[in-house]
Amino acid sequence: MKIRLLFLFLISVTAAQGQTKPDDFEKFAVNQDSLFNLAYEHKDTKIYNKLLTEFLARYDKLSADNKKEFSGFLINSYYNLCCTYSLLGNKPMAIIYLKKAIDAGYLDYKHLQEDSDLDAIRNEKEFKEINTGLRKIGDYLYILKNADKYNPSENTPLPGFSYQPSTNPNLVALRKAFNLDSIAGGGNDVSKILSLLHWIHNLVPHDGVSYNPEVLNALSMIRECKKSNRGLNCRGLATVLNECYLAIGIKSRFVTCLPKDSLGTDLDCHVINMVYSTHLNKWLWIDPTFDAYVMDEKDQMLSIEEVRDRLITDKPLLINPDANWNHKSSQTKEEYLYNYMAKNLYILECPLNSEFDTETPQKDKLTSYIRLVPLEYFNKSLEKSESMNTVTQRKWETYRTNNPNTFWKIP
Repeated sequence: MKIRLLFLFLISVTAAQGQTKPDDFEKFAVNQDSLFNLAYEHKDTKIYNKLLTEFLARYDKLSADNKKEFSGFLINSYYNLCCTYSLLGNKPMAIIYLKKAIDAGYLDYKHLQEDSDLDAIRNEKEFKEINTGLRKIGDYLYILKNADKYNPSENTPLPGFSYQPSTNPNLVALRKAFNLDSIAGGGNDVSKILSLLHWIHNLVPHDGVSYNPEVLNALSMIRECKKSNRGLNCRGLATVLNECYLAIGIKSRFVTCLPKDSLGTDLDCHVINMVYSTHLNKWLWIDPTFDAYVMDEKDQMLSIEEVRDRLITDKPLLINPDANWNHKSSQTKEEYLYNYMAKNLYILECPLNSEFDTETPQKDKLTSYIRLVPLEYFNKSLEKSESMNTVTQRKWETYRTNNPNTFWKIP
């Protein structure tokens, strides 16, 4: 079965002299991809190789950065040619192009196990060797299970978490502007947490391709989305929801969920919320992108920490049945938890100060983050890092810890 990949392109405005312009190349690559698919469907390796030669001639003229941006097309072309050769019974050529696909950045271990196109080479010694190597970088649940150990005794001095009170003028303005008390309703805090989750999910669509607005607070972002009929990426949605919770007096953080990414090629992450319920006396997993929360086999709501542990220990997990993406596609626990989030629960990071307008770029503004890393992580340093955006002159610092008790501290 051929793979179909979705890519986010960050195209530079101009290209270096003598190189293919990125916008021209994108149009060419999309068209070439459709021709590759036709050749695959007709199992015509002669035409496929001719198309691949044309593609590589232009791809090789790109800058290093643009090659990285468009590498998905290269991966796709190699992988589908591997499938074509495998379907034709040409095992040596199928193995060659599978290796090329992996060298170009193919990581989808799960798809490799399920793809019937590769049945002809599945028992080959070289395929088994390739499969074993790919598992270490592409089997996300396997990788997560190897990251089970933390160090609860680690006591590096770190600043404490803080939560802006609902009396802050900006939060008061947010609460009034969108009548958040009415939206949250009069039930217990779990009911309020879920009501606000559903409201944000229905109010602002997820847009993972476009940049978020320049001003990154709930008041501004909601108004900009309504005015321009646009959406927000997962970070924007989690930021908006976080400030809404703070505005009604519920403590919350937005959490960046990151992959291990030992090769430095996975640009994807996901941002969700950890929201504290005094009624349940625990943090809750809340995801506005997918209108999702997670439960155990007894329908008890779970925290991010508990979900991660249950994935590692093979304990039952459920997601709410109405979890969805933009009301266009439903989410399954298999795809959402065991594939996508298993990849993105290796490292966890959140701001130390949960407050209004945390990340709007401002000169000399300093934002502090704390990152929870497992002992298995290849970068063992726990030293604080400091960075600055040279354009906006916004500064940030990141503390690191191996102690889960520090990161999941109850407010």
